[in-house]
Amino acid sequence: MKISVIGTGYVGLVTGTCLAESGNDVICMDIDAGKIEMLKSGAVPIYEPGLEELIKRNVAHGRLGFTTDMSRAVKESTLIFIAVGTPPGDDGSADLKHVLGVAREIGKYMNGYKVVINKSTVPVGTAEKVKEAVAAKTKSRFDVVSNPEFLKEGAAIDDFMKPDRVVIGADSPKAVELMESLYAPFVRKVDRILFMDIKSAEMTKYASNAMLATKISFINEMALICAGLGADIDSVRKGMGFDRRIGFEFLFPGVGYGGSCFPKDVKALAQTAKACCVDAKVLQSVEAVNERQKMLLAAMIIRHFSGTAARKGASAKKPLAGKTIAVWGLSFKPRTDDMREAPSVVIINSLLRAGAAVKAHDPVAMGEARKIFKDRIQYVQDDYEALRGADALAVVTEWSEFRTPDFKKMKRLLKKPVIFDGRNIYNQEELRKHGFTYYGIGRR
Repeated sequence: MKISVIGTGYVGLVTGTCLAESGNDVICMDIDAGKIEMLKSGAVPIYEPGLEELIKRNVAHGRLGFTTDMSRAVKESTLIFIAVGTPPGDDGSADLKHVLGVAREIGKYMNGYKVVINKSTVPVGTAEKVKEAVAAKTKSRFDVVSNPEFLKEGAAIDDFMKPDRVVIGADSPKAVELMESLYAPFVRKVDRILFMDIKSAEMTKYASNAMLATKISFINEMALICAGLGADIDSVRKGMGFDRRIGFEFLFPGVGYGGSCFPKDVKALAQTAKACCVDAKVLQSVEAVNERQKMLLAAMIIRHFSGTAARKGASAKKPLAGKTIAVWGLSFKPRTDDMREAPSVVIINSLLRAGAAVKAHDPVAMGEARKIFKDRIQYVQDDYEALRGADALAVVTEWSEFRTPDFKKMKRLLKKPVIFDGRNIYNQEELRKHGFTYYGIGRR
């Protein structure tokens, strides 16, 4: 099939590359000339395991190309994916200016029947707006389809190539036929293509992300209650997770969720609910719990070093003055360099405001961190080097390489053997045997 993908961000680049891998001819279009030149040269602007190799292979075989020419992208394709950003507005609702701007451009260059596919996460009712925007610029026949993405950063290639399900909202038999043919190679073992009306497809994306975010905020709230009662959240989590109705997925306490999906989508769904006069108390609570959770680790560090009694005078304003905190992990989750809404940003800013110096390490997100923190923190290329002379370690992202470190070496490098485990990746009894002071989330 002849396909174009408008937008070479995370979703667009993964979508275009995986569709090319299945034998389609794909054009990825973006208005960012620098990004397109980077892609043409073989470099990839985002970190996603396996993506660079797939791009190089499909470019070499002539199935994947990159352009800034919208006219070419539209005219040479039958299926056109819209995969541009929908950033939150001041009230949390999704900003559709990029989506609708692309829709108008598609209409402008349309030269025959096309299927316009919303891959961007958009509020219910957006397909109608896209249809109006395209129709205002063309007399050609076209259909609009909703095809939300369910990609996990760090596992996006597998998610696309072997999907749990493919959700397609369409009201045209021809569009249904084309979409079914497009996704057939990805569901050969089990047919998991779900066809539904367009509004239900748009809603499915938000509902799915809101449910996963709810599980995270729920277990984080349980962790706080456990801490207050002297129970251990890890035992409680196991007791819950073996219930097949609940399961273990996303039932891990920590410093809160981040990234490009959950925070934005929970806010947007709450605003959508408000627009149809529904007071979405669960969604509001999910968001509030998550924001509170992001503050928890810094508060634990400050409490440890300043004591339980409130300090007076200047020291109360800078309770961590003279302290250096090593931070392991900056991205919002492992296997990505994405720092959008990352808990590390809130945690590090809180530590800096409290007067601490910060030495940070992340396997792939250091470049993104420099854009955010500039020279306000020290960037260290080795995880152990970050510990040298630090007063404590804060584990913020659960990268695999942080899970089984050399604790004896860590103890030698740290000025004080104190670990604040924001992801509960360590055995607290083992660490205490090594002589560490250990703090976890909701653990005894």
